[in-house]
Amino acid sequence: MEKIPKFSNEDAERDFWSKHSPLEYFNKNNVKRASFPRLKPSLKLISIRLPEDMLAELKFLANKKDVPYLSLAKVFLARQIALERRS
Repeated sequence: MEKIPKFSNEDAERDFWSKHSPLEYFNKNNVKRASFPRLKPSLKLISIRLPEDMLAELKFLANKKDVPYLSLAKVFLARQIALERRS
């Protein structure tokens, strides 16, 4: 296994790794699974059409709970998805 050289700057390091494989420098037998509990999932913007009365009810419930209505919609969706997965 080869030793990783010292780099004078990021450009030198970037150039080095563009020409070499990391597999030549790391022992795959020492690899451990990483956990990132604070990593936030990436978000995707979507558009959804709702009946006006459903949206009004969602906004009413959100106002009662003092939370943004879109946040409450995400909570409701997450709960229903979890229920569907269990069944």
